[in-house]
Amino acid sequence: MTNILARLVEQQDQTPVNQPRDPEMGQDRALERFQKFSPPKFLGGPDPEAAERWLEAMINIFVALNYTEDKQVHFAIFQFEGPAKTWWNVIRAKWKREGIAWTLVNFVREFNEKYLPPIVQEKREDKFIKLCQGTLSISEYETQFTKLLKFAPELITTEQRRIRRFVQGLNVEIQEALAAAQINTFMEVLEKIQRIEIAKAQVRVFHAKRRGAPGGSQGHDQGDLGRPPSKMDRGDGGEEILGTPKKITSRGASGGRGQARGALQGGQTPAPRVSCGYYGKSNHTEANCWRKA
Repeated sequence: MTNILARLVEQQDQTPVNQPRDPEMGQDRALERFQKFSPPKFLGGPDPEAAERWLEAMINIFVALNYTEDKQVHFAIFQFEGPAKTWWNVIRAKWKREGIAWTLVNFVREFNEKYLPPIVQEKREDKFIKLCQGTLSISEYETQFTKLLKFAPELITTEQRRIRRFVQGLNVEIQEALAAAQINTFMEVLEKIQRIEIAKAQVRVFHAKRRGAPGGSQGHDQGDLGRPPSKMDRGDGGEEILGTPKKITSRGASGGRGQARGALQGGQTPAPRVSCGYYGKSNHTEANCWRKA
């Protein structure tokens, strides 16, 4: 409400109260322009946020139209329905009885006393004081902080106090990351913590990929991931992969990686086998047989 009242005072300073600013515009034409902004209706009720949203919407429209003070009040109450309209009839009678001027400042004061009483303001101030990041993202926390800070203006009278209060509500690990940083403006705080949040997210993704990714080198079957390369057996005509013997195929290649010794390679014809006629062994001839000698 502090911001709204400040805008109203500024608007009054620019144009004297009740000074005609649209002499050539009739009442119907003024209402038509007003309705082109699609002003919201207001029913009243106990929701202070709904009341505040409605009032802010009306103030924004009036700033754009630059109507006289009394016309602004008349158009504002034109949007009342139900309980809100009943309440305004009581206020209208009081204004007439006490001679209160139809200014937007007076209207806002009456509206706040009814729909935004001090107890509501105190609750919002308390909510601002207790605000912490918790599970909120940086963007969500900053939105809540900005929304509530207007209810405790005495706590953020300077930029440094605003920064300190904002940082105090951040999670501890982010506060620690900011401890050594030189910060002069609120925008610098937002920039630095957003960078921290991005870096933390990247680290989480990296570790998640490491936990979920299979080990081993590429090109292996899923069952072979992480296993060392197989070795060929040095026996005749075979190899062994992880203790499981494999026979050579008809082409001379083993069932695993590589070829066994003795397999035919490059289309070469193997030398004829000789045997000893005296001893019967195949590793020497009869002429070289040591037994015969």
